[in-house]
Amino acid sequence: MSSAKTASKLKTDLDNPQYYFNRELSWLEFNRRVLSEGLDERNLLLERLKFLAIFSSNLDEFFMVRVAGLKQQVEAGVSKLSFDGCNPAEQLQAIYEGLKPLVQLQDQHFQHQLKPLLAQEGIYIVDYLDLNREQRNYLHDFYQEHIFPVLTPLAVDPSHPFPHISNLSLNLAVVIKEPEDDRQERFARVKVPGNFARFVTLPEELCYYPDQEKAVWVGVPIEQVIAHNLDTLFPQMNIQECYAFRVTRNASLSVEEDEADDLMLAIEEQLHKRRFSGSVVRLEIHHSMPADVRQMLIKELELQEIDVYEVEGLMGLDSLFTFLGLPLKHLKDKPWSPTVPAWLDGTKSNRSTEDFEPDFFELIRQGDRLLHHPYHSFASTVQAFITQAAHDPDVLAIKMTLYRTSGDSPIIQALIAAAQNGKQVAVLVELKARFDEENNINWARTLEQKGVHVVYGLAGLKTHTKIVLVVRQEQKKIRRYIHVGTGNYNPKTARLYTDLGLLSCREDLAADLTELFNFLTGYSRQNTYRKLLVAPVTLRPRMVAMIEREIAHVKKGGSGRIVAKMNSLVDLEMIQTLYRASQAGVEIDLIIRGICCLRPGVEGLSENIRVTSIIGRFLEHSRIYYFQNGGSEEMYIGSADWMTRNLSRRVEAVTPVEDPKLIGDLNEILGIMLSDNRLAWQLQPDGRYLQKESHADGHSDNTHDILMQMALQESLD
Repeated sequence: MSSAKTASKLKTDLDNPQYYFNRELSWLEFNRRVLSEGLDERNLLLERLKFLAIFSSNLDEFFMVRVAGLKQQVEAGVSKLSFDGCNPAEQLQAIYEGLKPLVQLQDQHFQHQLKPLLAQEGIYIVDYLDLNREQRNYLHDFYQEHIFPVLTPLAVDPSHPFPHISNLSLNLAVVIKEPEDDRQERFARVKVPGNFARFVTLPEELCYYPDQEKAVWVGVPIEQVIAHNLDTLFPQMNIQECYAFRVTRNASLSVEEDEADDLMLAIEEQLHKRRFSGSVVRLEIHHSMPADVRQMLIKELELQEIDVYEVEGLMGLDSLFTFLGLPLKHLKDKPWSPTVPAWLDGTKSNRSTEDFEPDFFELIRQGDRLLHHPYHSFASTVQAFITQAAHDPDVLAIKMTLYRTSGDSPIIQALIAAAQNGKQVAVLVELKARFDEENNINWARTLEQKGVHVVYGLAGLKTHTKIVLVVRQEQKKIRRYIHVGTGNYNPKTARLYTDLGLLSCREDLAADLTELFNFLTGYSRQNTYRKLLVAPVTLRPRMVAMIEREIAHVKKGGSGRIVAKMNSLVDLEMIQTLYRASQAGVEIDLIIRGICCLRPGVEGLSENIRVTSIIGRFLEHSRIYYFQNGGSEEMYIGSADWMTRNLSRRVEAVTPVEDPKLIGDLNEILGIMLSDNRLAWQLQPDGRYLQKESHADGHSDNTHDILMQMALQESLD
């Protein structure tokens, strides 16, 4: 066969839809793995509740964004196929068929497995009717004093149109009759107020159940408290039945950035519309709801049966996060206290004191520093570095990007202090960070009012990169210090997400960051950088080139090796380049927490590719890219996944890690993950994920446990 025919055959093969997994169904498989942690008896009880809550929270966002987008495509008559060969309608049907069993599994497991286990520990989620008179009297009084004044019953009849139902709200569908005429049923809707806790907790003196047995916690779902006091809302009416339901709406923002005179105001307007105007994409109901009420809701909300999900127990199980606040240490993972890296100080005693303030600038001048959160303390490293820069009299300027941060962010306070200390402070606040838009708008206004130069992002691009630049006067020269990270500058999520960061004062990286900030804040068409890989300019072509370089090494008789850790792999060009590398003989290990559209282990296509997913107590969020490069290893960390949005529609920064010791540290981290047989799942050619088995002696290698032990040992050495 000629080379032209071979190339044509290869192209045809790589375009075959059967070589790809559907993005949406791959995400469902990810959430199945999350749910599996809630089912896993090896996990402590309240941790299992946490994973069920995460499963529900993930699903809410999935419907608000991904399912909503597919429904919009169907309504617009879009027939374009995904690269796995499905049109939008087919994808919606596949989501429905794949998700219904998972929702039922979660519901049944909570009702029949976890609730009894909670009861064994003295934690009772009780039905209102199972309470004794004294407990009911307390709840009735609580209802009258706190809940009743807030409620607004809304009738539905020819003079009262069907009310608007807000996103993610829990509601009661109430069927009532006139006492004089019980032939005609009337319908009303009562919204469960969202500013109350989901469970009404009984006070300590009434905290017993059943048979006067003292309990740790007793609570009743708030919707039941309302349901059993409906006579106060509909006096002198016959209440026939009452059923809970929950609605999910399209929450995508649609902002014409090129036409908006004020991007902040445009986004604020869209936030209001998202809360009240997005089309309904999911209806959750109790399985006992009769057909006539069900059909009325489907009709009024303009849905189809495919959009309805039934549960036997509680809706909105994201409320299970509540129970992590109970003081029951034996039911939760042992708390982890992030450590201070040994390089911050040479003596153990100083590292353990809260008032110890290392000289970050001196330490960074000694060499590049690698941070690994949450094993390393974010507060004692990144946060402390920015705070020190804000108060250092020799610092002239601080520039950084903010994608997501906490509501009480010490970093925001440090930036304000820097501006008040006379330093030039420029911050790019990404207003389009999904579901953090309102928080970011508030922070942007606060920063502006305090004298910080605030930029809102770039039209058509979402700024996702995590970078800091500090400019400092040192004797007769200017020196620049940088931080390039994989995660947000958020001290709260830094305790829950695994992320990496590089602190450096290397001139080439500092010059690159200076030019990148000029691109972000001014007018620049910078398209080349010395070291940084920057999307949407150089990141994609450089990543493709490095994969092709591994292919070239193999073709010359050497070996090729790639290890890539990321959140998701979706981009078609990257997948096809990996396929070509596998066909050439390059050994490839992918560590992908979430979506993976690549099909591994297919003979003649991807038999040299292995895909591992790590799901555990910390959310794997770091991105690491390793290329063997014929023995001259190259390692990169940064904010970008191999998704089309990251490579083409976002501003991202990926930095090389060139210090041999730090490369060794990153290789060790990757090796630990690839050896994991407790948290690791392996993707099969048919799309299923199978958990790795423990060793014959029952020993398991848990990535998070091992890395915590290593960080603790490092801090003690």
